[in-house]
Amino acid sequence: MPKNSPAFDFPEDLRAAQLALHETRAAYEEYGKTLPWSAVPMPGWEGEKQPYTSFRSGKADSPGYTDEQAAEVARFQARLLELSVAVSTHPYWATLDGDVVAARMALKHAHEPTEA
Repeated sequence: MPKNSPAFDFPEDLRAAQLALHETRAAYEEYGKTLPWSAVPMPGWEGEKQPYTSFRSGKADSPGYTDEQAAEVARFQARLLELSVAVSTHPYWATLDGDVVAARMALKHAHEPTEA
């Protein structure tokens, strides 16, 4: 958390939901790196040669997602939506008199170790 940010007393269930949201998002991004570039079968392409270089952009054919891959993507998306709703609609936000945006930003970093 930045040095000048105010301290907030976040409930443990809100902190846990935020941490789960971070972890799920990171796992989803890692999983996405293993997937074909298109969810549906698509032909590949090769772009024009770029001036002053031999580089040609392009993509190989995409086989599309398998049923298992599509199900896993849907599972990740459903979990991310569930956690996002849990964090953003938590009753704690209604108890704040001050800057809710500052509190929300502080929560995003609440799981990080504090500086000594």
